[in-house]
Amino acid sequence: MEKIIQVRQRVNDSHLPQHLHPVIKQIYASRHVKHADELNNSVATLHDFRLLKDIEKATAILIQALHQQSKVLIVGDFDADGATSTATLMQGLAMFGFAHLDYLVPDRFSLGYGLSPALAKQIVALAPELVITVDNGISCIEGIAIVKAAGIKVLVTDHHLQGEELPNADAIVNPNRHDCRFPSKSIAGVGVAFYLLIALRSELREQGYFSQQPAPNLADLLDIVALGTVADVVALDANNRTLVYQGLARIRNGKTRPGISALIEVANRNAARLSASDFGFSLAPRLNAAGRLDDMSLGITCLLSTDINQARQIASELDSLNHERREIEQGMQQEAQAVLAKLAFNSDAVPDAICLYQADWHQGVIGILAGRLKEQYHRPTVIFAAGDNNEIKGSCRSIEGLHMRDLLERINTTHPDVISKFGGHAMAAGLTINEQHFQQFKQLFEQAVSATLSDEHKQSILLTDGELPNDCFSMDFAQLVKQAGPWGQQFPEPVFEHVFELVQQRIVGEKHLKLVLKHQSGRLVDAIAFSIDVRAWPDTEVAFVKVAYQLDINEFRGKFSLQLIVRELQKVT
Repeated sequence: MEKIIQVRQRVNDSHLPQHLHPVIKQIYASRHVKHADELNNSVATLHDFRLLKDIEKATAILIQALHQQSKVLIVGDFDADGATSTATLMQGLAMFGFAHLDYLVPDRFSLGYGLSPALAKQIVALAPELVITVDNGISCIEGIAIVKAAGIKVLVTDHHLQGEELPNADAIVNPNRHDCRFPSKSIAGVGVAFYLLIALRSELREQGYFSQQPAPNLADLLDIVALGTVADVVALDANNRTLVYQGLARIRNGKTRPGISALIEVANRNAARLSASDFGFSLAPRLNAAGRLDDMSLGITCLLSTDINQARQIASELDSLNHERREIEQGMQQEAQAVLAKLAFNSDAVPDAICLYQADWHQGVIGILAGRLKEQYHRPTVIFAAGDNNEIKGSCRSIEGLHMRDLLERINTTHPDVISKFGGHAMAAGLTINEQHFQQFKQLFEQAVSATLSDEHKQSILLTDGELPNDCFSMDFAQLVKQAGPWGQQFPEPVFEHVFELVQQRIVGEKHLKLVLKHQSGRLVDAIAFSIDVRAWPDTEVAFVKVAYQLDINEFRGKFSLQLIVRELQKVT
Protein backbone atom coordinates (compact mmCIF):
# COMPACT_ATOMS: atom_id res chain seq x y z
CA MET A 1 0.00 0.00 0.00
CA GLU A 2 1.45 3.35 -1.08
CA LYS A 3 1.82 5.75 1.81
CA ILE A 4 0.37 9.25 1.84
CA ILE A 5 3.27 11.62 2.43
CA GLN A 6 2.06 14.36 4.73
CA VAL A 7 3.97 17.24 6.35
CA ARG A 8 3.55 17.60 10.10
CA GLN A 9 1.70 20.71 11.19
CA ARG A 10 4.01 23.44 12.36
CA VAL A 11 3.71 23.97 16.12
CA ASN A 12 4.80 26.61 18.58
CA ASP A 13 8.39 25.92 19.67
CA SER A 14 9.12 29.16 21.55
CA HIS A 15 9.22 27.29 24.87
CA LEU A 16 12.38 25.40 23.87
CA PRO A 17 15.94 26.70 24.26
CA GLN A 18 16.96 29.38 21.75
CA HIS A 19 20.41 27.85 21.26
CA LEU A 20 18.88 24.86 19.44
CA HIS A 21 19.07 24.77 15.66
CA PRO A 22 15.68 26.09 14.45
CA VAL A 23 14.93 22.91 12.47
CA ILE A 24 15.83 20.70 15.45
CA LYS A 25 13.77 22.89 17.76
CA GLN A 26 10.69 22.46 15.56
CA ILE A 27 11.32 18.70 15.34
CA TYR A 28 11.35 18.45 19.15
CA ALA A 29 8.22 20.56 19.54
CA SER A 30 6.35 18.49 16.95
CA ARG A 31 7.17 15.40 19.02
CA HIS A 32 5.47 17.00 22.04
CA VAL A 33 8.59 18.01 23.98
CA LYS A 34 7.03 20.41 26.47
CA HIS A 35 10.05 21.53 28.45
CA ALA A 36 13.82 21.79 28.08
CA ASP A 37 14.19 19.33 30.99
CA GLU A 38 12.92 16.58 28.68
CA LEU A 39 16.02 17.07 26.56
CA ASN A 40 18.37 16.56 29.50
CA ASN A 41 19.54 12.95 29.27
CA SER A 42 21.60 12.89 32.46
CA VAL A 43 21.01 10.06 34.94
CA ALA A 44 19.87 12.62 37.50
CA THR A 45 16.68 13.20 35.47
CA LEU A 46 15.44 9.61 35.82
CA HIS A 47 12.13 9.24 37.65
CA ASP A 48 12.31 8.44 41.36
CA PHE A 49 12.13 4.69 42.04
CA ARG A 50 9.99 5.41 45.12
CA LEU A 51 7.06 6.11 42.81
CA LEU A 52 6.89 2.41 41.93
CA LYS A 53 4.20 0.55 43.87
CA ASP A 54 5.57 -2.25 46.09
CA ILE A 55 9.19 -1.18 45.60
CA GLU A 56 9.73 -1.08 49.38
CA LYS A 57 8.29 -4.58 49.76
CA ALA A 58 10.50 -5.79 46.91
CA THR A 59 13.71 -4.37 48.38
CA ALA A 60 12.87 -5.81 51.80
CA ILE A 61 12.47 -9.25 50.22
CA LEU A 62 15.79 -8.88 48.38
CA ILE A 63 17.66 -7.67 51.45
CA GLN A 64 16.41 -10.61 53.51
CA ALA A 65 17.44 -12.97 50.69
CA LEU A 66 20.88 -11.33 50.56
CA HIS A 67 21.49 -11.66 54.31
CA GLN A 68 20.32 -15.29 54.28
CA GLN A 69 22.12 -16.04 50.98
CA SER A 70 18.91 -17.58 49.68
CA LYS A 71 18.67 -19.54 46.44
CA VAL A 72 17.26 -17.05 43.93
CA LEU A 73 15.75 -18.11 40.60
CA ILE A 74 15.08 -15.48 37.93
CA VAL A 75 12.27 -16.45 35.54
CA GLY A 76 12.68 -14.68 32.22
CA ASP A 77 11.09 -14.52 28.81
CA PHE A 78 12.24 -15.63 25.38
CA ASP A 79 12.48 -12.24 23.67
CA ALA A 80 15.23 -9.61 23.78
CA ASP A 81 13.56 -7.67 26.61
CA GLY A 82 13.29 -10.88 28.63
CA ALA A 83 16.91 -11.80 27.89
CA THR A 84 18.28 -8.37 28.81
CA SER A 85 16.07 -8.26 31.93
CA THR A 86 17.41 -11.64 33.03
CA ALA A 87 21.01 -10.64 32.36
CA THR A 88 20.50 -7.34 34.19
CA LEU A 89 19.36 -9.06 37.39
CA MET A 90 21.87 -11.91 37.12
CA GLN A 91 24.78 -9.50 36.93
CA GLY A 92 23.21 -6.78 39.05
CA LEU A 93 22.34 -8.98 42.03
CA ALA A 94 25.78 -10.60 41.86
CA MET A 95 27.28 -7.11 42.31
CA PHE A 96 25.55 -6.92 45.70
CA GLY A 97 26.91 -10.27 46.81
CA PHE A 98 24.10 -12.69 45.99
CA ALA A 99 25.93 -16.00 45.66
CA HIS A 100 23.18 -18.45 44.65
CA LEU A 101 21.68 -17.06 41.46
CA ASP A 102 20.21 -18.97 38.57
CA TYR A 103 17.71 -18.30 35.80
CA LEU A 104 15.09 -20.19 33.88
CA VAL A 105 13.50 -19.24 30.55
CA PRO A 106 10.40 -21.16 29.42
CA ASP A 107 10.61 -23.04 26.15
CA ARG A 108 8.55 -21.05 23.67
CA PHE A 109 7.22 -24.12 21.89
CA SER A 110 6.33 -26.47 24.77
CA LEU A 111 5.58 -24.08 27.64
CA GLY A 112 4.69 -20.76 26.06
CA TYR A 113 4.98 -17.35 27.68
CA GLY A 114 5.58 -16.55 31.32
CA LEU A 115 5.38 -18.44 34.60
CA SER A 116 2.79 -20.96 33.41
CA PRO A 117 1.48 -23.84 35.55
CA ALA A 118 3.75 -26.24 33.64
CA LEU A 119 6.81 -24.05 34.29
CA ALA A 120 5.73 -23.62 37.92
CA LYS A 121 6.02 -27.37 38.45
CA GLN A 122 9.59 -27.28 37.12
CA ILE A 123 10.36 -24.38 39.46
CA VAL A 124 8.98 -26.21 42.50
CA ALA A 125 11.21 -29.19 41.63
CA LEU A 126 14.26 -26.88 41.60
CA ALA A 127 13.33 -25.70 45.12
CA PRO A 128 14.51 -22.07 45.09
CA GLU A 129 13.71 -19.88 48.07
CA LEU A 130 12.89 -16.80 46.02
CA VAL A 131 11.57 -16.50 42.46
CA ILE A 132 11.85 -13.18 40.61
CA THR A 133 9.97 -12.81 37.35
CA VAL A 134 11.26 -10.38 34.74
CA ASP A 135 9.24 -9.13 31.77
CA ASN A 136 6.39 -11.44 32.82
CA GLY A 137 4.28 -12.38 35.83
CA ILE A 138 1.46 -9.85 35.92
CA SER A 139 -0.91 -12.30 34.20
CA CYS A 140 0.56 -15.56 35.57
CA ILE A 141 -2.14 -16.15 38.18
CA GLU A 142 -2.18 -19.96 38.20
CA GLY A 143 1.57 -20.50 37.89
CA ILE A 144 2.43 -18.12 40.72
CA ALA A 145 -0.24 -19.75 42.91
CA ILE A 146 1.49 -23.12 42.44
CA VAL A 147 4.90 -21.68 43.35
CA LYS A 148 3.49 -19.88 46.40
CA ALA A 149 1.71 -23.04 47.56
CA ALA A 150 5.12 -24.73 47.69
CA GLY A 151 6.31 -22.13 50.21
CA ILE A 152 8.47 -20.19 47.74
CA LYS A 153 8.48 -16.38 47.80
CA VAL A 154 7.63 -14.66 44.51
CA LEU A 155 8.66 -11.16 43.44
CA VAL A 156 7.09 -10.03 40.16
CA THR A 157 8.76 -7.41 37.97
CA ASP A 158 6.87 -6.73 34.77
CA HIS A 159 5.62 -3.94 32.53
CA HIS A 160 2.72 -5.60 30.71
CA LEU A 161 -0.83 -4.38 31.24
CA GLN A 162 -2.69 -5.60 34.31
CA GLY A 163 -5.79 -7.74 33.90
CA GLU A 164 -8.78 -7.88 36.23
CA GLU A 165 -6.89 -9.96 38.80
CA LEU A 166 -3.38 -9.61 40.25
CA PRO A 167 -1.28 -12.68 41.05
CA ASN A 168 -0.75 -13.67 44.67
CA ALA A 169 2.90 -12.60 44.76
CA ASP A 170 4.81 -11.21 47.74
CA ALA A 171 5.51 -8.02 45.78
CA ILE A 172 4.53 -6.80 42.31
CA VAL A 173 6.63 -4.05 40.76
CA ASN A 174 4.95 -2.97 37.55
CA PRO A 175 4.33 0.65 36.47
CA ASN A 176 1.20 -0.53 34.64
CA ARG A 177 -0.48 -1.68 37.82
CA HIS A 178 -3.67 0.32 38.18
CA ASP A 179 -2.49 1.67 41.53
CA CYS A 180 1.08 2.60 40.51
CA ARG A 181 2.09 6.29 40.32
CA PHE A 182 5.29 5.78 38.30
CA PRO A 183 5.02 8.27 35.40
CA SER A 184 6.78 6.24 32.69
CA LYS A 185 4.15 3.66 31.80
CA SER A 186 6.12 2.72 28.69
CA ILE A 187 9.25 1.50 30.49
CA ALA A 188 10.44 -1.90 29.27
CA GLY A 189 10.83 -4.98 31.45
CA VAL A 190 14.58 -4.43 31.56
CA GLY A 191 13.99 -0.90 32.82
CA VAL A 192 11.84 -2.20 35.69
CA ALA A 193 14.58 -4.70 36.59
CA PHE A 194 17.15 -1.88 36.57
CA TYR A 195 14.95 0.27 38.82
CA LEU A 196 14.68 -2.63 41.28
CA LEU A 197 18.48 -2.63 41.55
CA ILE A 198 18.55 1.15 42.05
CA ALA A 199 16.05 0.80 44.88
CA LEU A 200 18.04 -2.04 46.45
CA ARG A 201 21.26 -0.03 46.40
CA SER A 202 19.53 3.00 47.93
CA GLU A 203 18.04 1.01 50.81
CA LEU A 204 21.28 -0.87 51.52
CA ARG A 205 23.17 2.43 51.50
CA GLU A 206 20.77 3.84 54.11
CA GLN A 207 21.31 0.72 56.23
CA GLY A 208 25.09 1.25 56.12
CA TYR A 209 25.70 -1.91 54.11
CA PHE A 210 28.44 -0.25 52.07
CA SER A 211 30.46 1.12 54.99
CA GLN A 212 33.10 -1.58 54.46
CA GLN A 213 32.74 -2.03 50.70
CA PRO A 214 31.97 0.16 47.68
CA ALA A 215 28.44 0.30 46.37
CA PRO A 216 27.91 -1.33 42.97
CA ASN A 217 28.23 0.93 39.93
CA LEU A 218 24.89 0.16 38.31
CA ALA A 219 25.81 2.34 35.32
CA ASP A 220 27.77 -0.69 34.14
CA LEU A 221 24.41 -2.26 33.28
CA LEU A 222 23.10 0.58 31.13
CA ASP A 223 24.33 -0.93 27.84
CA ILE A 224 22.06 -3.95 28.43
CA VAL A 225 19.20 -1.72 29.61
CA ALA A 226 19.45 0.43 26.47
CA LEU A 227 19.49 -2.60 24.17
CA GLY A 228 16.45 -4.19 25.81
CA THR A 229 14.50 -0.92 25.86
CA VAL A 230 14.90 -0.34 22.11
CA ALA A 231 14.45 -4.04 21.28
CA ASP A 232 11.03 -4.13 22.96
CA VAL A 233 9.83 -1.19 20.83
CA VAL A 234 8.43 0.68 23.83
CA ALA A 235 7.68 4.38 23.49
CA LEU A 236 10.81 6.47 23.95
CA ASP A 237 9.45 8.95 26.47
CA ALA A 238 11.93 11.22 28.25
CA ASN A 239 12.77 8.57 30.88
CA ASN A 240 13.39 5.83 28.31
CA ARG A 241 15.39 8.22 26.13
CA THR A 242 17.68 8.84 29.09
CA LEU A 243 18.22 5.12 29.64
CA VAL A 244 18.98 4.59 25.95
CA TYR A 245 21.17 7.69 25.70
CA GLN A 246 23.28 6.64 28.67
CA GLY A 247 23.67 3.09 27.38
CA LEU A 248 24.70 4.28 23.93
CA ALA A 249 27.19 6.72 25.45
CA ARG A 250 28.89 3.91 27.34
CA ILE A 251 29.10 1.72 24.23
CA ARG A 252 30.47 4.56 22.09
CA ASN A 253 33.11 5.21 24.74
CA GLY A 254 34.21 1.56 24.75
CA LYS A 255 32.58 0.78 28.11
CA THR A 256 30.49 -2.21 27.12
CA ARG A 257 30.47 -5.91 27.88
CA PRO A 258 32.05 -8.52 25.60
CA GLY A 259 28.66 -9.94 24.60
CA ILE A 260 27.38 -6.65 23.20
CA SER A 261 30.76 -5.93 21.60
CA ALA A 262 30.56 -9.31 19.84
CA LEU A 263 27.00 -8.64 18.64
CA ILE A 264 28.13 -5.28 17.26
CA GLU A 265 31.02 -6.96 15.44
CA VAL A 266 28.95 -9.74 13.90
CA ALA A 267 26.37 -7.18 12.75
CA ASN A 268 29.15 -5.13 11.08
CA ARG A 269 28.28 -2.04 13.09
CA ASN A 270 30.71 0.61 14.35
CA ALA A 271 30.58 0.78 18.16
CA ALA A 272 31.87 4.36 18.20
CA ARG A 273 28.97 5.47 15.98
CA LEU A 274 26.25 3.13 17.23
CA SER A 275 22.69 4.46 17.17
CA ALA A 276 19.41 3.36 18.72
CA SER A 277 18.29 2.09 15.32
CA ASP A 278 21.32 -0.25 15.31
CA PHE A 279 19.92 -1.78 18.50
CA GLY A 280 16.55 -2.31 16.84
CA PHE A 281 17.58 -3.48 13.37
CA SER A 282 20.95 -5.15 13.89
CA LEU A 283 21.57 -6.35 17.46
CA ALA A 284 18.07 -7.20 18.71
CA PRO A 285 17.16 -9.51 15.77
CA ARG A 286 20.26 -11.61 16.44
CA LEU A 287 19.45 -11.81 20.13
CA ASN A 288 15.79 -12.55 19.42
CA ALA A 289 16.73 -15.30 16.96
CA ALA A 290 17.80 -17.51 19.86
CA GLY A 291 14.37 -17.31 21.47
CA ARG A 292 12.54 -17.64 18.18
CA LEU A 293 14.29 -20.73 16.85
CA ASP A 294 16.27 -22.31 19.68
CA ASP A 295 16.80 -21.41 23.33
CA MET A 296 17.08 -17.84 24.64
CA SER A 297 19.62 -19.08 27.18
CA LEU A 298 22.12 -18.76 24.33
CA GLY A 299 21.39 -15.03 24.09
CA ILE A 300 21.58 -14.58 27.86
CA THR A 301 24.89 -16.44 27.97
CA CYS A 302 26.20 -14.06 25.32
CA LEU A 303 25.19 -11.01 27.36
CA LEU A 304 26.71 -12.44 30.56
CA SER A 305 29.95 -13.62 28.97
CA THR A 306 33.12 -12.07 30.41
CA ASP A 307 35.38 -13.50 27.70
CA ILE A 308 35.41 -11.80 24.29
CA ASN A 309 36.38 -15.00 22.44
CA GLN A 310 33.51 -16.95 23.98
CA ALA A 311 31.18 -14.03 23.27
CA ARG A 312 32.27 -13.93 19.62
CA GLN A 313 31.61 -17.64 19.25
CA ILE A 314 28.11 -17.29 20.71
CA ALA A 315 27.41 -14.15 18.64
CA SER A 316 28.37 -16.11 15.53
CA GLU A 317 25.85 -18.81 16.48
CA LEU A 318 23.20 -16.13 17.01
CA ASP A 319 24.05 -14.65 13.62
CA SER A 320 23.55 -18.06 11.97
CA LEU A 321 20.22 -18.48 13.74
CA ASN A 322 19.20 -15.05 12.49
CA HIS A 323 20.00 -16.03 8.90
CA GLU A 324 17.90 -19.16 9.38
CA ARG A 325 15.09 -17.08 10.85
CA ARG A 326 15.17 -14.79 7.79
CA GLU A 327 14.87 -17.73 5.42
CA ILE A 328 11.92 -19.16 7.35
CA GLU A 329 10.27 -15.74 7.49
CA GLN A 330 10.70 -15.16 3.74
CA GLY A 331 9.10 -18.52 2.95
CA MET A 332 6.19 -17.79 5.29
CA GLN A 333 5.77 -14.32 3.83
CA GLN A 334 5.55 -15.71 0.31
CA GLU A 335 2.91 -18.20 1.44
CA ALA A 336 0.97 -15.47 3.25
CA GLN A 337 1.10 -13.23 0.16
CA ALA A 338 -0.25 -16.11 -1.93
CA VAL A 339 -3.16 -16.52 0.49
CA LEU A 340 -3.83 -12.78 0.43
CA ALA A 341 -3.72 -12.77 -3.38
CA LYS A 342 -6.48 -15.39 -3.44
CA LEU A 343 -8.63 -13.02 -1.40
CA ALA A 344 -8.54 -10.83 -4.52
CA PHE A 345 -7.98 -7.44 -2.98
CA ASN A 346 -5.67 -4.64 -4.00
CA SER A 347 -4.50 -1.41 -2.45
CA ASP A 348 -7.94 0.11 -3.08
CA ALA A 349 -9.84 -2.70 -1.39
CA VAL A 350 -7.83 -3.98 1.55
CA PRO A 351 -9.95 -5.71 4.22
CA ASP A 352 -10.12 -4.05 7.62
CA ALA A 353 -8.20 -6.87 9.30
CA ILE A 354 -5.85 -9.71 8.36
CA CYS A 355 -6.13 -13.04 10.21
CA LEU A 356 -4.26 -16.06 8.82
CA TYR A 357 -3.38 -19.55 10.05
CA GLN A 358 -1.19 -22.23 8.56
CA ALA A 359 -0.32 -25.34 10.55
CA ASP A 360 3.28 -25.60 9.33
CA TRP A 361 4.22 -21.99 10.05
CA HIS A 362 6.93 -21.51 12.67
CA GLN A 363 5.76 -20.25 16.05
CA GLY A 364 8.93 -18.27 16.55
CA VAL A 365 8.48 -16.21 13.40
CA ILE A 366 4.74 -15.46 13.30
CA GLY A 367 5.25 -12.19 15.18
CA ILE A 368 7.67 -10.94 12.55
CA LEU A 369 5.33 -12.03 9.76
CA ALA A 370 2.41 -10.24 11.44
CA GLY A 371 4.54 -7.10 11.65
CA ARG A 372 5.56 -7.29 7.98
CA LEU A 373 1.98 -7.72 6.77
CA LYS A 374 0.77 -4.96 9.08
CA GLU A 375 3.39 -2.63 7.58
CA GLN A 376 2.59 -3.62 4.01
CA TYR A 377 -1.20 -3.33 4.22
CA HIS A 378 -1.59 -0.97 7.20
CA ARG A 379 -4.12 -3.22 8.87
CA PRO A 380 -4.30 -4.96 12.28
CA THR A 381 -2.91 -8.45 11.73
CA VAL A 382 -3.03 -11.77 13.58
CA ILE A 383 -0.93 -14.73 12.43
CA PHE A 384 -1.43 -18.19 13.92
CA ALA A 385 0.80 -21.27 13.99
CA ALA A 386 0.10 -24.74 15.38
CA GLY A 387 0.83 -25.46 19.02
CA ASP A 388 0.24 -28.57 21.11
CA ASN A 389 -2.95 -30.34 22.13
CA ASN A 390 -5.03 -28.93 19.26
CA GLU A 391 -4.16 -25.38 20.28
CA ILE A 392 -2.90 -22.69 17.94
CA LYS A 393 -0.87 -19.67 19.01
CA GLY A 394 -1.34 -16.23 17.53
CA SER A 395 0.80 -13.13 17.35
CA CYS A 396 -0.94 -9.78 16.83
CA ARG A 397 0.28 -6.42 15.54
CA SER A 398 -1.84 -3.29 15.46
CA ILE A 399 -1.93 0.19 13.95
CA GLU A 400 -2.64 3.59 15.51
CA GLY A 401 -6.27 3.84 16.57
CA LEU A 402 -6.71 0.24 17.72
CA HIS A 403 -5.58 -1.05 21.13
CA MET A 404 -4.90 -4.72 20.45
CA ARG A 405 -4.98 -6.04 24.00
CA ASP A 406 -8.22 -4.18 24.77
CA LEU A 407 -9.78 -5.57 21.60
CA LEU A 408 -8.85 -9.13 22.61
CA GLU A 409 -10.30 -8.48 26.06
CA ARG A 410 -13.60 -7.33 24.50
CA ILE A 411 -13.78 -10.49 22.40
CA ASN A 412 -12.97 -12.59 25.46
CA THR A 413 -15.69 -10.83 27.50
CA THR A 414 -18.43 -11.36 24.92
CA HIS A 415 -17.28 -14.85 23.84
CA PRO A 416 -15.41 -16.34 26.83
CA ASP A 417 -15.06 -19.80 25.29
CA VAL A 418 -13.08 -18.72 22.20
CA ILE A 419 -9.76 -17.44 23.59
CA SER A 420 -7.84 -19.70 25.99
CA LYS A 421 -5.41 -16.97 27.10
CA PHE A 422 -4.10 -13.64 25.89
CA GLY A 423 -1.93 -10.70 26.91
CA GLY A 424 0.17 -7.85 25.59
CA HIS A 425 0.15 -4.15 24.77
CA ALA A 426 -1.68 -1.67 22.57
CA MET A 427 0.40 -2.38 19.47
CA ALA A 428 1.38 -6.02 20.01
CA ALA A 429 -0.24 -8.97 21.75
CA GLY A 430 -0.37 -12.74 21.82
CA LEU A 431 -3.10 -15.30 22.32
CA THR A 432 -3.87 -19.00 22.31
CA ILE A 433 -7.07 -20.57 20.99
CA ASN A 434 -8.29 -24.07 20.15
CA GLU A 435 -7.81 -24.83 16.47
CA GLN A 436 -11.53 -25.52 16.05
CA HIS A 437 -12.25 -21.92 17.11
CA PHE A 438 -10.10 -20.31 14.40
CA GLN A 439 -12.90 -19.42 11.98
CA GLN A 440 -15.05 -18.06 14.79
CA PHE A 441 -12.18 -15.99 16.16
CA LYS A 442 -11.34 -14.73 12.67
CA GLN A 443 -14.92 -13.54 12.21
CA LEU A 444 -15.05 -11.92 15.67
CA PHE A 445 -11.68 -10.25 15.15
CA GLU A 446 -12.62 -8.83 11.76
CA GLN A 447 -15.97 -7.57 13.10
CA ALA A 448 -14.33 -5.95 16.13
CA VAL A 449 -11.69 -4.23 14.01
CA SER A 450 -14.28 -2.96 11.51
CA ALA A 451 -16.35 -1.53 14.34
CA THR A 452 -13.30 0.24 15.80
CA LEU A 453 -11.31 1.61 12.87
CA SER A 454 -12.29 4.85 11.16
CA ASP A 455 -11.55 5.56 7.49
CA GLU A 456 -8.83 7.94 8.65
CA HIS A 457 -7.11 5.20 10.66
CA LYS A 458 -7.07 2.96 7.58
CA GLN A 459 -4.97 5.45 5.65
CA SER A 460 -1.26 4.74 5.67
CA ILE A 461 0.20 8.16 6.36
CA LEU A 462 3.92 8.92 6.54
CA LEU A 463 4.46 12.13 8.47
CA THR A 464 7.48 14.17 7.44
CA ASP A 465 9.20 17.22 8.86
CA GLY A 466 8.91 18.98 5.52
CA GLU A 467 11.62 20.13 3.15
CA LEU A 468 15.07 20.88 4.49
CA PRO A 469 16.58 24.29 3.87
CA ASN A 470 19.42 24.03 1.35
CA ASP A 471 22.07 24.79 3.97
CA CYS A 472 20.86 21.80 6.06
CA PHE A 473 21.33 19.33 3.23
CA SER A 474 24.76 18.36 4.56
CA MET A 475 26.74 15.87 6.61
CA ASP A 476 27.07 18.43 9.42
CA PHE A 477 23.31 18.66 9.80
CA ALA A 478 22.95 14.88 9.46
CA GLN A 479 25.33 14.54 12.39
CA LEU A 480 23.34 17.13 14.34
CA VAL A 481 20.16 15.09 13.80
CA LYS A 482 21.84 11.93 15.09
CA GLN A 483 23.11 13.76 18.17
CA ALA A 484 19.60 15.10 18.84
CA GLY A 485 18.34 11.55 19.52
CA PRO A 486 18.02 8.86 20.60
CA TRP A 487 15.10 8.34 18.24
CA GLY A 488 12.64 5.49 18.35
CA GLN A 489 9.07 4.41 18.99
CA GLN A 490 6.72 7.43 19.43
CA PHE A 491 9.75 9.72 19.21
CA PRO A 492 10.48 9.09 15.53
CA GLU A 493 13.67 10.00 13.74
CA PRO A 494 13.12 13.03 11.50
CA VAL A 495 11.89 12.29 7.99
CA PHE A 496 12.21 14.98 5.33
CA GLU A 497 10.73 15.20 1.86
CA HIS A 498 11.83 16.63 -1.47
CA VAL A 499 11.32 16.24 -5.21
CA PHE A 500 14.65 15.15 -6.73
CA GLU A 501 15.84 14.63 -10.25
CA LEU A 502 16.52 10.91 -10.71
CA VAL A 503 20.02 10.49 -12.12
CA GLN A 504 20.75 6.78 -11.61
CA GLN A 505 18.87 3.72 -10.35
CA ARG A 506 19.85 0.08 -9.99
CA ILE A 507 18.92 -2.98 -7.91
CA VAL A 508 21.44 -4.20 -5.36
CA GLY A 509 21.16 -7.24 -3.10
CA GLU A 510 18.20 -8.56 -5.13
CA LYS A 511 15.55 -6.23 -3.64
CA HIS A 512 17.15 -2.91 -2.68
CA LEU A 513 17.17 0.12 -4.98
CA LYS A 514 20.36 2.20 -5.12
CA LEU A 515 19.77 5.74 -6.38
CA VAL A 516 21.71 8.83 -7.31
CA LEU A 517 19.54 11.90 -6.84
CA LYS A 518 20.09 15.53 -7.79
CA HIS A 519 19.05 18.15 -5.25
CA GLN A 520 17.75 21.56 -6.36
CA SER A 521 21.04 23.02 -5.15
CA GLY A 522 22.76 20.97 -7.83
CA ARG A 523 24.27 18.54 -5.33
CA LEU A 524 24.30 14.84 -6.19
CA VAL A 525 23.55 12.46 -3.33
CA ASP A 526 23.36 8.69 -2.95
CA ALA A 527 20.16 7.13 -1.62
CA ILE A 528 18.97 3.61 -0.92
CA ALA A 529 15.44 2.22 -0.74
CA PHE A 530 15.30 -1.10 1.09
CA SER A 531 12.96 -3.94 0.05
CA ILE A 532 11.62 -2.08 -2.96
CA ASP A 533 8.87 -3.46 -5.20
CA VAL A 534 11.04 -4.82 -8.01
CA ARG A 535 7.97 -4.98 -10.25
CA ALA A 536 7.84 -1.18 -10.22
CA TRP A 537 11.54 -0.32 -9.99
CA PRO A 538 13.87 0.45 -11.70
CA ASP A 539 11.81 2.57 -14.09
CA THR A 540 13.90 4.27 -16.78
CA GLU A 541 10.99 6.48 -17.86
CA VAL A 542 10.91 8.34 -14.55
CA ALA A 543 12.82 11.64 -14.48
CA PHE A 544 11.72 13.04 -11.11
CA VAL A 545 10.75 11.38 -7.81
CA LYS A 546 9.19 12.55 -4.59
CA VAL A 547 11.23 11.08 -1.76
CA ALA A 548 10.53 10.89 1.95
CA TYR A 549 13.91 10.21 3.52
CA GLN A 550 16.07 10.12 6.61
CA LEU A 551 19.54 11.64 6.64
CA ASP A 552 22.35 9.16 7.10
CA ILE A 553 26.14 9.23 7.08
CA ASN A 554 27.56 6.33 5.10
CA GLU A 555 31.00 4.96 6.00
CA PHE A 556 32.95 3.09 3.34
CA ARG A 557 36.65 2.26 3.69
CA GLY A 558 37.15 5.00 6.22
CA LYS A 559 35.45 7.67 4.11
CA PHE A 560 32.19 9.32 5.10
CA SER A 561 29.49 10.68 2.81
CA LEU A 562 25.90 11.91 3.03
CA GLN A 563 23.34 9.23 2.18
CA LEU A 564 19.56 9.24 2.19
CA ILE A 565 17.57 6.32 3.59
CA VAL A 566 14.38 6.26 1.54
CA ARG A 567 11.19 5.76 3.51
CA GLU A 568 8.83 6.33 0.57
CA LEU A 569 9.51 6.71 -3.14
CA GLN A 570 6.90 8.05 -5.52
CA LYS A 571 7.08 8.80 -9.24
CA VAL A 572 6.44 12.39 -10.28
CA THR A 573 4.65 12.66 -13.59
